[in-house]
Amino acid sequence: ERLVESGGRLEQAGGSLRLSCVASGGDLIEGYAMGWFRQGPGKEREFVAVIAWNGGMTQYADSVNGRFTIARDNAKNTVILQMNNLKPEDTAVYYCARGFSVANVKEGAAAVWGQGTQVTVSS
Repeated sequence: ERLVESGGRLEQAGGSLRLSCVASGGDLIEGYAMGWFRQGPGKEREFVAVIAWNGGMTQYADSVNGRFTIARDNAKNTVILQMNNLKPEDTAVYYCARGFSVANVKEGAAAVWGQGTQVTVSS
């Protein structure tokens, strides 16, 4: 079971980034809730966004609501995090996670995690 994140890089405040999370090694995202978390320098890991197994429900942290969008493509085994109007406080390592339910993912109890991708936002 393996999740691989990509798309992180240095971006200016106000810019946009698109993060991708792909399940590999024969693993699938279909049937699972998928989420994104982040951990900034000197901070605890925090919830960012989650999407239900069928894409029918999404939830976001207050700090990113209205700026970030989570989406999934089960056929491509991929979850996307579209990040717009980036702020310096969005600087963090972003992690993808797979869990049994939206609540399971939001609680940070997901069973499968990626290694993370670094996002740095300059002011």
